[in-house]
Amino acid sequence: MGYGGYIVRVLSGMRLSKFKEVLDRTAKFSGKNKLWLTLDMVRSAVKFGSGYYDYLTFGFWDLTDAQRATYVTRVVSKKLVDMLNDPAYEHTFNDKEEFDHVFAEFVGRECVNYRTASKEDVRAFTQRHPTVFAKPAHGSCGHDCQRIDSRDYPDFDAFYEDLGKREAWLLETPLVNHPQNAEVYPNALNCIRLITLIDKQGEPHVIFATQKFGLNGRVVDNYGFGCRVDLETGCICSPGVSGDGSLGIVYEEHPLTHVKLQGRPVPCFDQAVEMVKKAALKIPQMRYIGWDVGITPDGPAIVEGNNYCAHDFWQLPAQTPEKTGMLPVFMKYYPEFKR
Repeated sequence: MGYGGYIVRVLSGMRLSKFKEVLDRTAKFSGKNKLWLTLDMVRSAVKFGSGYYDYLTFGFWDLTDAQRATYVTRVVSKKLVDMLNDPAYEHTFNDKEEFDHVFAEFVGRECVNYRTASKEDVRAFTQRHPTVFAKPAHGSCGHDCQRIDSRDYPDFDAFYEDLGKREAWLLETPLVNHPQNAEVYPNALNCIRLITLIDKQGEPHVIFATQKFGLNGRVVDNYGFGCRVDLETGCICSPGVSGDGSLGIVYEEHPLTHVKLQGRPVPCFDQAVEMVKKAALKIPQMRYIGWDVGITPDGPAIVEGNNYCAHDFWQLPAQTPEKTGMLPVFMKYYPEFKR
């Protein structure tokens, strides 16, 4: 979809009720007048390409224009993706089964597609791996992902029949948390999000890292929270912030286990960085990718690569006390970019 089409889609998706909801929340957090906020939101949208969720999530009411100009907003994010990623190669990142095969050397797991494999292939897979992680092959944000144990069924036929009723039909070998990450949250694979950018000379760089942790018993870390990771030390260097950044929830410790977060080293961090830099070069036409990497007892394993990397969770106020967004990092490598 081109930039013009994207803008049309964004505008058509706007709902007055959603705007009012965000405006109410913004007024609550900022303490500012709703009329002033409305006018400032419109002005920010025109000048910086920010949606009203951007305005709330990044705390724009508390930033100067010079500071706002450093943020990768919704529209700026779309322009960066269009400039840096060739849509002809997006399919590998949009299809999780294809991704597992193309990046097989990095994913550390087997997979089988319930809908395309034979029943006997599925049987053989679950005999080797009684517990499977099932997910939609074209899903996102962890929706419909489930951990299923075939031994909970009276027989394989019952298990196979139940799979047919689910939207999650790509079966994978579950990855196991490294003990240091399981200590923080044991119910999900707690992934690092590493963002790579390939420069004009074809060299990959990791430009940002977030350690994610699950919440509330979920088997995925989506809708949990993330902590910024110092790229030099590999240690958590910020409190945790909820996924959308707009709820005002900041975590100094995990609420389930009460493990302190800041200063905690991320296990195998250097190995994970080198892994995603190598993986980025598999499809160099996709220069800007957000990789989710699980750290297992045997080291890092890539869970997925996101060709449209969410622009919000890595510019949250609690993690950017300097009040500077990520656009200057992109401009360092691509100074010709125009917002």
